Amino acid sequence: MSETQFGLMQGQERSHWIRLRTLIVLRWVAIAGQVIAITVAQQLYNLQLELGLCILAIGISVVSNLLAIFVFPENKRLSEFENFLMVLFDLLQLGFLLYLTGGLNNPFALLVLAPVTISAAMMSLRSTLLIGGSAIILVTLMAEFHLPLRTEQGFILRIPDVFVFGNWTAIVIAIVFIGAYAFRISTEIRRMSDAVAATQLALSREQKLTDLGGVVAAAAHELGTPLATIKLTSAELIEELEDRPDLREDAALIREQANRCRDILRDMGRAGKDDLHLRQAPLSTVVHEAAEPHLNRGKDIIFEEGPLVGGSYQQPTILRKPEIIHGLRNLVQNAVDFARAQVWIEAAWDEESITLQIMDDGHGFPPHLLGRIGDPFMRRRRNESDRKQRPEYRGMGLGLFIAKTLLERTGAQLTFSNGPSRPDPHPSDRCGAYVEVKWPRSKIDALQGENAVPLGENKWIEV
Repeated sequence: MSETQFGLMQGQERSHWIRLRTLIVLRWVAIAGQVIAITVAQQLYNLQLELGLCILAIGISVVSNLLAIFVFPENKRLSEFENFLMVLFDLLQLGFLLYLTGGLNNPFALLVLAPVTISAAMMSLRSTLLIGGSAIILVTLMAEFHLPLRTEQGFILRIPDVFVFGNWTAIVIAIVFIGAYAFRISTEIRRMSDAVAATQLALSREQKLTDLGGVVAAAAHELGTPLATIKLTSAELIEELEDRPDLREDAALIREQANRCRDILRDMGRAGKDDLHLRQAPLSTVVHEAAEPHLNRGKDIIFEEGPLVGGSYQQPTILRKPEIIHGLRNLVQNAVDFARAQVWIEAAWDEESITLQIMDDGHGFPPHLLGRIGDPFMRRRRNESDRKQRPEYRGMGLGLFIAKTLLERTGAQLTFSNGPSRPDPHPSDRCGAYVEVKWPRSKIDALQGENAVPLGENKWIEV
């Protein structure tokens, strides 16, 4: 999934997830609350309100809701601009109602936070800033301009100026803080959701490729016997059709094509219907398979392997999981993208662990992003040299997030650092980015432990 596709899932387009019906229901709840509040103030406390104007304000909201219900389909989803207008309308309607009922002397003035919170949760930063700014302007105006609340005897109900100023300060701070908090949290949730979706997509693709190998193996196994039968029958027909040269040529052609199919299937591989060998491979084979798409991209990839101190010289056979292959492939891609000329992939093992170290001779990870590597959709400003080095790269961090997520799913622990800060110094040319992937051996060892894959018995294809 490309960055453009993910861009459409964020920012301006994220309000497309909200149904018009959802905002209509919320508006009905607000209308009911406004009617109840005015009724109680009028009937129970005998406050003298501008009842006609209050009914007008509520009536406008009712009419807009009815129009939305009858004009638009029930499943309509709002565009960014439509969403913005809906929330702005609710904010202005609430501000007008508060103006009629005492301004900041009205304890319900706190409700101006509702439209701001809704905007921060489902709209872009630009729309959220406009809604928040409008709310602050309305609150500021209501502090000075409003119709007073009067009792039945004509007394004006108002709080001291210091409390009005306190209410204004508290509401403005709440608008800024709650708006920023809601926007930040909702953005993080959306980013994580989008990145997990991309991870699942990548894993699904890798799994399909693996399954395709199994299908090919199954086809080779299943077609072996029928082809052998065709070959045997055609040979008998050739012998019996000595006096019919025209039919004898057809029988010879059938045998020739059967032999050709047999050779094709042999190239695909002689394997059982569920070849257990497809589930495991030596460590170096899995590493080479992961790096293969990047071997001819103009950078030298150097493979090094060997046991750690005290480890067995024989390299381990590990589970050939799609998560491992695709995760390592993303790490190698990142190293190749930013290397000057060389990338090193070191594999090491002992009786307790299996470790891969991927290093390059590039500039390394940006120091200010080291603590955030593995988070999706990271962005940073790039200088001119960055653009020349990799013009198509836009710094989303999605590839590293996918790699980290997939590899951690297999039990690995990942460490990101730069050359000088590595725990085990390497030659000075390996000064770029450094990634260590470390598994407990029991998590991916295919020959021993809880994940061991039984070898089974593969049958030969009889021809």
